[in-house]
Amino acid sequence: MQLLYFAWVREKVGAAGEEIALPEDVRTIGALMRHVASLSPRHAEAFANPSAIRAAVNQDFATAGDAVADRDEVAFFPPVTGG
Repeated sequence: MQLLYFAWVREKVGAAGEEIALPEDVRTIGALMRHVASLSPRHAEAFANPSAIRAAVNQDFATAGDAVADRDEVAFFPPVTGG
């Protein structure tokens, strides 16, 4: 699975993205966020407040209950506001 990080999520994680092996028990965005938070202290800091992070799966907005699969590209970013 390809993970992409944007804005302050990227700054806290310390990388623009990474490739991970998706554990068998991780099948939703919410479970993926908990798994990513466990990868390192930097990831834990970035994902400490999951409600402050939005996600997209294969470039479509996703919610915590949406499914993820091994070959997906998942992006994590702060909420987007218009102006």
